[in-house]
Amino acid sequence: MAEALGHYYAPEWAVMSAGSSPTTVRPEALSVLSEINIDASSQYSKSVDSIDPKWPELVITLCAEEVCPVFASDIRRLHWPLEDPAVSSEIAEVERLARFRLARDEIKERILTLKKQN
Repeated sequence: MAEALGHYYAPEWAVMSAGSSPTTVRPEALSVLSEINIDASSQYSKSVDSIDPKWPELVITLCAEEVCPVFASDIRRLHWPLEDPAVSSEIAEVERLARFRLARDEIKERILTLKKQN
């Protein structure tokens, strides 16, 4: 979701999202993004190891309860700890979607705030 939101709300930025343990793009993420007219169907999960550590000017980590990726020490960092909306598959679909919407809206607001500051 973070990559799709970054591309949509800050198209002038080069945005790439990656995780410590990537799996698949969750259907709930695609669903809540489509609710705000963002098509992320071409996105796929990427490993943080696939990013050249010299490339980013800024790394934003969203990890709260999981292990955050580590980058070279001279890269500017922001930490936006967000609860993983997919952390439990044993909750009702309506609750999972609510968690994904909450994460989507929080990431969107933080991107817009960061954009205003830069």
